[in-house]
Formats: sequence, C-alpha cells, structure tokens
Amino acid sequence: MSLAPLKTSPSLRLVTAALLLAAAGVASAQYKIVAPDGHVTYTDKPPTAAQQRAQPGTSTGDGGAASAGFPYETRQAMARYPVTLYAQKGCSPCDAARQALRARGVPFSEYSVDTNEDGSQLKTRFGELTLPVLTIGTQTVKGFRQPEVDSYLDVAGYPKTARLAGYSWPAPVPLAPPSAAARTASPSPAPAAPPANGPKIDLPPPSKNGIQF
Repeated sequence: MSLAPLKTSPSLRLVTAALLLAAAGVASAQYKIVAPDGHVTYTDKPPTAAQQRAQPGTSTGDGGAASAGFPYETRQAMARYPVTLYAQKGCSPCDAARQALRARGVPFSEYSVDTNEDGSQLKTRFGELTLPVLTIGTQTVKGFRQPEVDSYLDVAGYPKTARLAGYSWPAPVPLAPPSAAARTASPSPAPAAPPANGPKIDLPPPSKNGIQF
C-alpha cells in the first residue's frame, strides 16, 4: 500500500523557513558587541579596533574580554595563568624582569613596593622581603632568573616572541595604597633647630625597609 504525499500548509512552510533562518543567523553570529549606550548586537564579523578601544570589556565569541585584540595563545594563557610583577624603583633585577616580560610580549599587572607599608604587604603575601616577585597563575617565582621565568611562561602557553601591536602596559600601582587619613592629614611641623651654641646632635642613619634584591 502506498502512502499519499504529506501536504503542508503555506503558513507552516513560512514558519519552518523563519525558524531555519533564525537558526542560521545564530550559528553565524560569533561576536557580541556592546555599544556605548548598552545596545547589544551579534555579528559574524570581528569587532573593529575602535570598537575594542571603546568597549574594553566586550566579549568575543571565543570568550576573550579586554584581550580581544591579543593573539589567541596569549588570550588563553592570560585567562588561565595571569602574570603579576612585584617590583621596586632602583632595583636592577626588577627592571630586568619587567623588560623580559615586555620583550616577550607578556601582558602583566605590576605592584610597586616602595614604602615600608608595601614591604609589610609583600612579606604577608610571600613570607619574605625579596624582590622581584613574579606570579604566573598560582606559581610564585622569587628573584629573577630568565631561564626559570621563561620555562614557566612556556608551560603557561605564552608565545615565545612578542606578538602585541600597539599595546601599552598599565602603570604600576602601590601594593599598599595610602589610606584616606594619610592622604588628608596635614604635614607635621618641622622640628626646631638646635641653638647655635648648643650640643651637637648626631642624626640616626635613614631607616631601611629590609627588602633584598
């Protein structure tokens, strides 16, 4: 026994076609773009450089955020193993570590350790006052030995050569930001000078924060 061909109504065919077009549109939409007014659009075209600068937090189809303009390997490494540098002014190993990261094209955050309060925070975090300190994901590297740092970056998946174009590394921020009270407090008056004929006063040497290089 043969079956009669199934007939569909014109309205059913239109609904089916609309669903297929909608599904195709969703499949081709790979990028989410958020306009300055908050309007969200989806497109199969990568966001332009202007859109990336205007919306540094915009997500792309592969899960990238502010790193949307970075190479794929760099975005993956940043998401899994972010890099942070703890450094101090006038510290040659700190300068060498910073330069090595930049030469390799590794985005990183930097904390400055220039005050006693910064040093206390550093000791609380890492147990000692040694600089520089690099954290790569959960791995902590104290001091700077380029072969050791490079081996960790290799395992983390960072490209071996710089592939960043037009990227500016953020300025370092204090590890222990000054409190509001310290910022608003009036400066202490200078001590009175000793009389010209008075006894000689030997000033103590400047205090050191004990940070080792």
